[in-house]
Amino acid sequence: VFPHLLLVADELAKVTVIEHFRSCSPNAPGFACGVNDLIAGPGAKVTYVCAQEWANNVIALQMNSTVVDHDASAMSLNFHVGAKYSRFESLSRLIGEGGRSDLLAVAVAKEQQEFDARTLQDHVSPRTASDLLYKNALDDRARTIFGGLIRVEPHAHFTDAYQKVRNLLLSDDAEANSMPGLEILADNVRCTHGATSGQINEDELFYLRTRGIPTKVAQRLLDTGFLDEVIQRLDHPAIAEHLHRLIEEKFAK
Repeated sequence: VFPHLLLVADELAKVTVIEHFRSCSPNAPGFACGVNDLIAGPGAKVTYVCAQEWANNVIALQMNSTVVDHDASAMSLNFHVGAKYSRFESLSRLIGEGGRSDLLAVAVAKEQQEFDARTLQDHVSPRTASDLLYKNALDDRARTIFGGLIRVEPHAHFTDAYQKVRNLLLSDDAEANSMPGLEILADNVRCTHGATSGQINEDELFYLRTRGIPTKVAQRLLDTGFLDEVIQRLDHPAIAEHLHRLIEEKFAK
């Protein structure tokens, strides 16, 4: 399948779009290559959510391109729980002063799943802002890759850009590779980036167990709490409830 979404939000428009991809059969092989183009006009506000729970034998590619005009904002959340191999590429271009872009992602990987994410936050105009927050939970022999770049073009002064990737390793065999980067060609900017990988905090787990919560349930609560920070950034209870249900189903398998 080759889905393509083109979203053009005109001046001062406000829209939320949700795409949910899934397979008819849990074991059917397949190939999915999707594209979504988001264009936020002057003062527009765009929210885009893409959730994929493809079957275990699917190879999935998803390309995202976002263009943000002056005083506009675009928020995208990509949610990954399915597919054998999933690659996601996201390009966010801020072409007008006062534009803002939020790039969010949640991935829950188990068995031998591999999730590969590549991003570019391209600040073309001055006084623009972008914020990237990706969180991954990995179990068994799962693997994640992140390669991201914040690029501040010449004359894009007073840029404010952030990039943070956090990986929760639930197994000694899980592997997380993160490569954040900066390319700054202007003055008077504020840019930060970082990546962390770690396991469940034993003190937090002990605290829950002393309250009579079984170990497995306590681990599940910590896992979902770790990912919830990203989902809450949407500030949309109905969508958050749906995504939480998908997380619970993935951990329950």
